[in-house]
Amino acid sequence: MAKPIHTDRHRKLRSLLVAKRKESGLTQTQVAERLKKPPSYVAKYELGERRLDVLEYLDVAAAIGFDPCEIIQHLQSETDRL
Repeated sequence: MAKPIHTDRHRKLRSLLVAKRKESGLTQTQVAERLKKPPSYVAKYELGERRLDVLEYLDVAAAIGFDPCEIIQHLQSETDRL
């Protein structure tokens, strides 16, 4: 049986990315412009229709303006509690 691609940690990552974007006062379109991507790029990773690799994640963090280690540490601390 195949593993699902939408794990609880993946859903949490997506929600944290959305929260960071909103905290920064940015729209999906503004983030996409900073990334030099179409707005659908941001919409798709926020909705879980595509996954980000680590380099894309670093680009998103820079575009939004947050420390990428912060979310990783948050996800790791949740994993440690399991």
